[in-house]
Amino acid sequence: MGEREEDSQRLKKIAAAAYDYENDPRWAEYWSNILIPPHMASRSDVRDHFKRKFYQRFIVQDPELVVEPMSMGSSSQPAKQTFPSSSSSSSSAASEQPRARNSGSTATRTSGATATSGPTPTPAPTSLRWDRQTIQFSVNAWVFVVAVLAIFPIIPRNLSNRAYRLSFMGTACSSLYSLYSLYGKPRAWNLQAVQVWFQSVIATKDFIYFLYCLMFVSSHLYLKVALIPILCRALEHVAKFLRHNFTRSSLYRKYLEEPCVWVESNATTLNILSSHTEIGLGFLLIISLLSWQRNIIQTFMYWQLLKLMYHAPVTAGYHQSVWSKIGRTVIPLVHRYAPFLNTPLSAIQRWWFR
Repeated sequence: MGEREEDSQRLKKIAAAAYDYENDPRWAEYWSNILIPPHMASRSDVRDHFKRKFYQRFIVQDPELVVEPMSMGSSSQPAKQTFPSSSSSSSSAASEQPRARNSGSTATRTSGATATSGPTPTPAPTSLRWDRQTIQFSVNAWVFVVAVLAIFPIIPRNLSNRAYRLSFMGTACSSLYSLYSLYGKPRAWNLQAVQVWFQSVIATKDFIYFLYCLMFVSSHLYLKVALIPILCRALEHVAKFLRHNFTRSSLYRKYLEEPCVWVESNATTLNILSSHTEIGLGFLLIISLLSWQRNIIQTFMYWQLLKLMYHAPVTAGYHQSVWSKIGRTVIPLVHRYAPFLNTPLSAIQRWWFR
């Protein structure tokens, strides 16, 4: 029972870490209302702590998700060096204090700047963020509809195959647009600048899905099961956008609110389903090598992508959980019935963990 609770907590923490905070306007407002010293706001562990609290309170609303208290020991010494007279008060104030509760001090602190510079205009990034979210919603809603057409059994074969390719093309475009919106382009078009930019995006979920789509959009092998991760991704984006922007719509409250709440509260389940599908596709591609539609290069590149998914932080938790289950089932059978496979499996494991 204790192991189940630990696994449940671990999966919930993985889902909290994988949540797309940057595209959620509520997170930007929540973070801006946290009053902590500047030297602590720059620390990644502090930011991750408040992300987990935000995820628990506003996304899943799950009281069973345990958020550990933030350790203050490592930050006390720098605080004493920077603020010798108020180190204790700075350490005790490092908690979640929305500015709405301290409106008086905030107004006093900003009154001088307001008097000299006049009314503050509406910041441009808000409108840009809204535009990006609207475009992503439109593309992902289109991908969802087209992917459903590709899977639906009564659709003619030619139309189904075309919808199959269009689903991957739409997801690839959505992923590229998201990468460009969040990370921009390389500072310069030389090898060093491109390498630095590439290292910053290689472990992101959008880049992984872009590579995933490239694997299948140009393949002559139509594996409809490969659309399941695409459908899960599009469903999450669409549900998130509808919940954040159409809550006042009577049509949404009548027909779409319950499905959207279910999708957002079961994001972990959708990610687990996607990871099972992605790993199963790897074995299907190996089996396809025995058919006339075999593609050795695609199979090799896809297993390289599975290796990246195993090590990338945004997908590692789900994939490692699936591979551990496979190992617990397969390895005893190999030791018992096919011990001659121990040497090849050891070589494969060394390559996999390298």
